[in-house]
Amino acid sequence: MQTRAEWDDAVAADVDRAVDALAGRRIAVLTGAGVSTDSGIPDYRGKGAPTRTPMTVDQFFAGEEARRRYWVGSHLGWRTFAAAGPNAGHEAIADLELSGVATGVITQNVDGLHISAGSRRVVELHGTMRRVFCTHCGQVFDRRDLALRVEAENPWLRVDTDVLLGPDGDVRPESVDGFRVPECSVCGGLLKPDVVFFGEFIPLEKFREAEQLVQTSQALLVAGSSLVVNSGIRLVERARRRRLPVVIVNRGETRADGRATVKVDAGTSEVLAELAERLPALR
Repeated sequence: MQTRAEWDDAVAADVDRAVDALAGRRIAVLTGAGVSTDSGIPDYRGKGAPTRTPMTVDQFFAGEEARRRYWVGSHLGWRTFAAAGPNAGHEAIADLELSGVATGVITQNVDGLHISAGSRRVVELHGTMRRVFCTHCGQVFDRRDLALRVEAENPWLRVDTDVLLGPDGDVRPESVDGFRVPECSVCGGLLKPDVVFFGEFIPLEKFREAEQLVQTSQALLVAGSSLVVNSGIRLVERARRRRLPVVIVNRGETRADGRATVKVDAGTSEVLAELAERLPALR
């Protein structure tokens, strides 16, 4: 991770401009996978990112074999994914909220690290890996409890194995032979992680909550997102229509670089920490 002392003059100047654009304003924060890379969770589109072969919602519901592949890979990745802790970027956003500067955080991530860092108002657009629910009766389960049950029913999964972790805590298993897919312990129904699969829509009430957060703020700070996903770019457009300053912090290009008030091409952890240090508290 690059330190503030290692920034070149252009990055330092952009950070100064970002501070000027955000100072004295209440800020909605929108985050993507790039915020969690310093916690050891890969992103989707950065340099060296793993090739993505995500399971769609249609595939998941199509048959037992697809669900078996999903649950083996998801469980193997979960052990590493769940052990990740918040980094300086997550902590900086929580500090901004505590100081009254940030009105809350909208995240495209499913890792729960903003909550672990202490953020109180978190809109998880794509759901969370912390929960699993029954698609038949609606019963909700803690993922940690389900993981214990999965290993009890499939003891071979307890063997320590080096896995290539994917952005959503998933891995590609070599074999799924003999795996018992977990069922709802209440009704025996089909279980699904509380996340938005490819091919699913973000729940309308969740997106409206995100819109409301932008609507009641005076600026939008985007961190660690390329804004390729439509939900993110729509929120940027909501801010632009209200003529709010939009500051983007991301390594590499995003879909909204040309629309940003300030773009900082640098790592999120160090830039967010700088913003949290320099933006005056609002009460």
